[in-house]
Amino acid sequence: MRCDVVAIGTELLLGQIVDTNSSWIGEQLALTGIDSHLQIKVGDNIDRIVAAITDALHHSDAVICTGGLGPTQDDLTREAIARVMGVELQLDDDKADLIRHMFGSRGREMPNNNLLQAYRPAGSSFIAEQPGTAPGLVCELVVDGADKVIYAVPGVPWEMKEMLAGTVLNDLRRRSGETASIRSRTLLTWGQSESGLAETLAERIDELDEIGGVTIAFLASGIEGLKVRITTKAASDAAADAMLDDEEARLRRMLGDLVFGVDDASMESVVLAALAAKGLRLAVAESLTGGLIASRLVDVPGASEVFVGGVVSYDSEVKFELLGVPRGDVITCECAEAMATGVRTLLGADVGIGVTGVAGPDPVEGRKPGTVCMAVDLAGRVTSYEVSLPGRRRQVREFSCISVLNLLRTMLSSEDP
Repeated sequence: MRCDVVAIGTELLLGQIVDTNSSWIGEQLALTGIDSHLQIKVGDNIDRIVAAITDALHHSDAVICTGGLGPTQDDLTREAIARVMGVELQLDDDKADLIRHMFGSRGREMPNNNLLQAYRPAGSSFIAEQPGTAPGLVCELVVDGADKVIYAVPGVPWEMKEMLAGTVLNDLRRRSGETASIRSRTLLTWGQSESGLAETLAERIDELDEIGGVTIAFLASGIEGLKVRITTKAASDAAADAMLDDEEARLRRMLGDLVFGVDDASMESVVLAALAAKGLRLAVAESLTGGLIASRLVDVPGASEVFVGGVVSYDSEVKFELLGVPRGDVITCECAEAMATGVRTLLGADVGIGVTGVAGPDPVEGRKPGTVCMAVDLAGRVTSYEVSLPGRRRQVREFSCISVLNLLRTMLSSEDP
């Protein structure tokens, strides 16, 4: 079975919003065993939307439309699908009451234009999941003598994902007759390049190409690390999970300490868990990262049990006066060490992190952009190193964040019995 994707919204064409929805949908379709050969973006023009959906239906069994389900004049997906189906839009009184209730429960009066979201093409049905005010649609029709289906989901990513996971993917799987279980697991790594990982795993990948059953793919994900995705297809979930367990164990033996987590973990969640297990409290001193490390840490639920706080010592005088860094060059490992020790002492933590360097685009103190010095003071045991990180300003800051947290992770790991 083939399902293609039509992303709707002029803002996507103008580059004002990056179309991450289509990428995520494509990944989920692959994991469900559904082929997808085409992803297109189309602006908020009724004729072009109708043409895009119509053309996609001539080549596929199903189409997922994302975006254009809001209450404003440029939200045209419902009307476009009705035209493709050759039917009228009908007001669903129950859905209108639900939308009114959603506004009322938030203490807000509903603007009348939100009733547009209670209309559906005749013969279609609403998707059961509705996390926001925009309901999704399942629209069955016949094209070229064959049964087809259009799914319409909002462009808001978390709303779209809930509808895909709850209704759309299951419905596609039912229609396709696919009974095998397709499962995936992602190993999160840091400390090696994508090409380096590929070289390390080259022999294993060649073996899998011959024997089949399991595939390995790489995905560079910036501050989330380098991902190694393992995918398998088996007769049941249990059989697929057993194959994933076996392959994960094999890859961990090959990659060693490069692997820091699995699936939805992050470097900061792994580090916080390791600190919590040892009863240690953390403080951070940041220069070029400007609070990014602290921000990432507090995104993790329960971070307050471990994370004490931080100092953004962007100006050198803050390093000297507040953290006790010796006056002089501030882009050195010695400075990073003093920052780590200074913030640990200042905030009464067990562990201190210090990061300083040049994010770019211009050199500082004769040091080129991408030069980063980082240090960890783990209860008085201080480790530091200097690296030259690739990329532009934002990438350097993100790579600095994950790199220094990885340094702390490896130090904590080395202390384990």
